[in-house]
Amino acid sequence: MARGRLRIYLGAAPGVGKTYAMLAEGQRRRSRGTDVVIGFVEPHARRLTAAMTDGLEVVPRRACEYRGAQFTEMDLDAVLARQPQVALVDELAHTNVPGSRNAKRWQDVEELLDAGINVVTTLNIQHLESLNDVVQQITGVTQAETLPDAVARAAEQVELVDMTPEALRRRMVHGNVYPPDRIEAALTHYFRPGNLTALRELALLWLADRVEEGLQRYRAEHGIGTGWETRERILVALSGGPEGETLVRRAARVAERIHGADLLAVHVMPCDGLADRSHLALAAQRALVESLGGRYYQIVGGDVAKAIIEFAQAENTTQIVLGASRRGWPMSALAGEGVGARVTRLSGPIDVHMVTHEQAAGPPRLWPPRAGRGFGLRRHLAGAALAVLLLAGFTMAGLQWRFTLSSALLCDLLALLAVALTGGMYVALAATLAAALSAGYYFAPPRSRPAVAHPADVAALVVFVVVAILVSWAIETAARQTRRAARASAEAGALSALASAALGDPALPAQLEQIRQLFGLDAVSLLERRPAGGPGQRWHVLASSGDQPPEDPAEADTSVPVQPTLTLAGRGRLLSDADQRVLVACAAQIAAGEDRRQLAAYAADADQRSVADSTRTLMLLSTQRELRAPLAQLRDTLARLETGDGQRRRLAAAGQSSLARITTILTDLQHLGRASTGALDIHLRPVELDDVLSAMLDDLGPGDRDIVVDTPDELPDVIADANLLTRAVTTLAANAVDRSPRSAPATVTATVLPDRLSINVIDHGPRVPDRPERGPADAARAATGLDPARSLPVCAARALTEAMGGAAQCHATPGGGLTVSLTLPRTAGPER
Repeated sequence: MARGRLRIYLGAAPGVGKTYAMLAEGQRRRSRGTDVVIGFVEPHARRLTAAMTDGLEVVPRRACEYRGAQFTEMDLDAVLARQPQVALVDELAHTNVPGSRNAKRWQDVEELLDAGINVVTTLNIQHLESLNDVVQQITGVTQAETLPDAVARAAEQVELVDMTPEALRRRMVHGNVYPPDRIEAALTHYFRPGNLTALRELALLWLADRVEEGLQRYRAEHGIGTGWETRERILVALSGGPEGETLVRRAARVAERIHGADLLAVHVMPCDGLADRSHLALAAQRALVESLGGRYYQIVGGDVAKAIIEFAQAENTTQIVLGASRRGWPMSALAGEGVGARVTRLSGPIDVHMVTHEQAAGPPRLWPPRAGRGFGLRRHLAGAALAVLLLAGFTMAGLQWRFTLSSALLCDLLALLAVALTGGMYVALAATLAAALSAGYYFAPPRSRPAVAHPADVAALVVFVVVAILVSWAIETAARQTRRAARASAEAGALSALASAALGDPALPAQLEQIRQLFGLDAVSLLERRPAGGPGQRWHVLASSGDQPPEDPAEADTSVPVQPTLTLAGRGRLLSDADQRVLVACAAQIAAGEDRRQLAAYAADADQRSVADSTRTLMLLSTQRELRAPLAQLRDTLARLETGDGQRRRLAAAGQSSLARITTILTDLQHLGRASTGALDIHLRPVELDDVLSAMLDDLGPGDRDIVVDTPDELPDVIADANLLTRAVTTLAANAVDRSPRSAPATVTATVLPDRLSINVIDHGPRVPDRPERGPADAARAATGLDPARSLPVCAARALTEAMGGAAQCHATPGGGLTVSLTLPRTAGPER
């Protein structure tokens, strides 16, 4: 039986019309005579969606019970038994009720497809597993129901049901998405314009990638090697040379001028991995590419130009950016066409940009040899001495035994092999010239004359020189690659040894001793720079190894920065550029170790503070529970005293007032403790601030102190828990009334901010000291009562507000006193 086909209607958010589009497709297929049934559709009480089901056969749902509640799910067995041509199944990422055959609805759909049934379904972009964390960052909501990307990628067709954020919000306001009681909360939370725009972009980009995959698959199946310019892709080829950053920036400017263009960078490593390139330069160029929004690739290929073209064709590249050759025309004429010329010749329809740079077409450089060659000065001198001895010896022997020209040249060639192996190419080239002149003078007829009579002898001398040059170049290249391989092995061994030392003994002195031994230094220090204006020296030693370690970078023979305030300094010898590069890598490992140690210390300190806070919170809650019974008995006693004479009634009234204050304090402690442990039962919904302020006044009750409530006539609702917000505002208001004098009563105001609402409780008590704000936990620990900004009422209100997703700020009231501002999210409404 052929497997069924899957079609997905993809949407950026609920309400864009995925289910409606799925049902419309079902109606279209039914009108053409296709056997279509509804396996599962959830219209969400949307009238237009429900109307689209008319005329379509509906397979009855399966009733199931879970934890005493009744649910309905798609009856998979009934759909399989019905065996329609097409089944409409809504909400592909849905999680089935526990106890069902499959945990997820997409697994039910897989069974339908295996049975040869075509399935049309719906999916929201936020349910894709690969985008789950991105959606959580955008919306603040973690999606519990996710779908593996492989399921969506396997669909034969994915159609985007698109709608602008403004149109979707209008549809919601008209009641076409959610019921009226959920509209305001949805518009101010998940369905904010920014959220919808970001989700729409995610959906478009994901679908564009799927379209690109389909295009690449089509081209591969039909053997289409030429690129199709469906999207501009700019490829910059990097060699690791100093011109790389110039090329990357040039390619980035080209990509910026073309809307939607992609920037790619590629570096081709030769098959032996021993190319003359700078790892540090490549790392910097890769970081630059990624900072400009591009992608960096590193591939291996024996033919650099061919590898670039093959990569460009595989990535459907439309333009290639290359650097102009760094070789001048003499070297180009001798060595043939370079990489740029070959790429241009092989590019076909791909445009090639040759970018000039400071290093392009420089003068030919034959001497002195570049740094990094395989032979040093001693080897050059030894090679020169060996050349003199061997050439002189062979010449004398040839004269003694009367060698012919060919015999003399063969002996000289053997000597040149030994010279090239000992002293390198440049010494061998000089010896080649000397050998050719000596052989032509002493062994070519007429002998002992500066002339060569026979053309054959001239040809022999020319061939000798060419062969000697090629042999010298081959030996030089092999020696250079051997030295690079040995150097790379030594660097890897050094870093591996340092990493092993760090894992075995993470102490700084052990790591510094390892570095000292690796580089043969007398002493190594890790120096920390003290803040400007600090006492004593500017630098002090955190750790050291060896005798007389340097105490300042100026005293060191070599130094590299570890962190902005840390420097690794060594004394003993000057390090080469290659050693410096390895030392930088060692410094990076030390920096990583320092970061790990600091994080471990912070984590340990945080654990201790957490344990202390938890213990303190439990003690507060336990104390509050233990005091309930004594306070209840005290309340009954004071109630009986109120039936006595006037003096007893006055004392009872004073006792009741103090008891009420103690009860309030215990309630604040209870809320503070529950907020600290996350044990509050919070129900966020739109709340009218007028209702909160009315409840606050009722809780404060009649008294001999006034409080002023000054709020705008029209206020948007605040997103909060009504009970907790009332408790927080009441606590702050009672504290403000107690602190304010009779001549300047406490005031409660409200300010509408973009997307938020600020509730300000102002008192005019004693002046508040000016000090930086601290978190609620720190404030609770510092609640001594001497600082009103850290008093128990303020700490409790702050904890309650932050538990609801808001913020609390304290600042001094002009003229004296404390102002506490509670800021919470709000619904859409007027801004003032």
